[in-house]
Amino acid sequence: MTPDTTADHRSAHTAASRTEPASGTDPRRAIDGPGVALRELLGALGATLVELVDAPLGDEVTIRSVALADSDDLAAEIAAHAPMSDMYLHVGVSEHDAMTWLRAVGARAAAQRPRVVLSKTAGESSGLRAAAQRAGVAVVAVHPQARWDHVYPLIRRMLDRTRGARDGEERDLLAADTDLFGLAHIIAQHAGGMVTIEDAQSHVLAYSASNDAADRLRIQSILGREGPREYLRILQQWGVFDRLRQSDEVIDLPAHDELDIKHRLAVGIRRPGDDPAATVLGAIWLQEGERPFKAGAAEVLRGASAIAARIISRSLDAPSTEALLIQRLFGARGGGVDVPSVAGALGIPVTGPAAVIGFALTGEAPGARDREVLGSALRLRAGAFRRDALATVLGDRAYILLPRYQSARAVTAWTRQLVDQLESASGLVLRAAIAVPVPDLGHVARARLEVDRVLDSTAATFPKDRVTTLAESRTAVLLGEILDLLAARPELHDPRLNALFDYDRTHAAQLEASVEHYLRHHGDVRAAATALSIHPNTLRYRLRRAQDITGIDLDDPADRLLLELQLARHRRGDDRSRG
Repeated sequence: MTPDTTADHRSAHTAASRTEPASGTDPRRAIDGPGVALRELLGALGATLVELVDAPLGDEVTIRSVALADSDDLAAEIAAHAPMSDMYLHVGVSEHDAMTWLRAVGARAAAQRPRVVLSKTAGESSGLRAAAQRAGVAVVAVHPQARWDHVYPLIRRMLDRTRGARDGEERDLLAADTDLFGLAHIIAQHAGGMVTIEDAQSHVLAYSASNDAADRLRIQSILGREGPREYLRILQQWGVFDRLRQSDEVIDLPAHDELDIKHRLAVGIRRPGDDPAATVLGAIWLQEGERPFKAGAAEVLRGASAIAARIISRSLDAPSTEALLIQRLFGARGGGVDVPSVAGALGIPVTGPAAVIGFALTGEAPGARDREVLGSALRLRAGAFRRDALATVLGDRAYILLPRYQSARAVTAWTRQLVDQLESASGLVLRAAIAVPVPDLGHVARARLEVDRVLDSTAATFPKDRVTTLAESRTAVLLGEILDLLAARPELHDPRLNALFDYDRTHAAQLEASVEHYLRHHGDVRAAATALSIHPNTLRYRLRRAQDITGIDLDDPADRLLLELQLARHRRGDDRSRG
């Protein structure tokens, strides 16, 4: 019943980048529509996550757009005199940078200023509060252990829902476009209590607003921490997880005072099929609040389980037409692609920089089941991070596209977290390569080739290069491709090395290793000898013997360069044959 990672400094930078407002339009402009009052939005986030520190213009100000920003984003925006969003989530922004930004914001006309800023340091910084007061900007403190990748999607989904709804209109529980956050909100309305929707591995996918009655298990789950292991063991002992997997019944779980766990109802989310255990998609948990559950709460949960199954299944089983469009966008279907038409069909912006991330499974050759698990997990996690994210599996590799995303630091942080989460949750050990920024959607196929180059060339350095970019791995990529070219051209193989290898095999000698260490230590005999655990004079003898056998002069720079390339080509071939 908990997320699979703790909320640490790295997760605070998970999505620290300028992103689009909820409408998917220009991130520098507010969206048209009724928007959401700050008071209503904070109520949805709940007291577990946020606390209003100050609101110079009151808590009825309207929020129509939201943006994540780190210090670099804020500075760039001010320098460019760009239009501003109504709400800013300061991710990893120092007090000094926040105050500098607020002073610049205060110099703008009132209509051009943001309405509110969310910060994890707001509750402790009197300077930040004073600067915001002077700028007429509301300040909201975010719990230090909260995860931005939980807070941000919830805000966006609230804004999304207001675009299509009139004031006072309640969202239909069976609406085709209901998402998991909207579903959690409606369950809470109709059943009472507080809702958490989780996947089959007990990772939180969505939740309703919390209040002061939230217990420790709920608070830790929402903040991204592990729930009490004692309680999970009790659930296992009671057979709760087995019952959730095997039936549609609503399970009544009593309170547990020792663990500070309150009364709950739970129901499994299962795909219809002959083998219930094989079709488990997750569970819905309803915690009792200050008042008892409403009459008919169990019936609401059973109905919601069916809706959740459809929502999650849509994410796991992307429609075939959509899947084909995504694959074409990544250049996997051959021929040209009408980018504007594909983008329109997928509902993503054509222009603006983007990010492309490639994933490769490590270890033994992945099977169909591994690829299916990887694709499903990436769709869910990417969709939770950004509503417009696209994911696909091509062969043994998977790819994610994040439209209008250009912060390499933020994408790298989120990817590292994702790789760790998938290994912990599903046992999938991944390598990832990132291309960012990608100029526009017309360059996505080229970006995919770029990340493939990185994945091809960094396999031998795993786990050092578990998550990397072409810029970070350019030496490995270019050298690897040069060595592949050498390997493919037998006439470029130096036959003198064969004499060295033959001598080692015949005499059980170590001339090749001795030469390699000598070259690796830039001709420092003592350092190389220490690495080999031999006397320097022994190494000098071996080097002279190697020169006599091959005719290669280790004092000649050209000979040394050629020898290093040939030895590297030989090692690369050995590594691949062993793999």
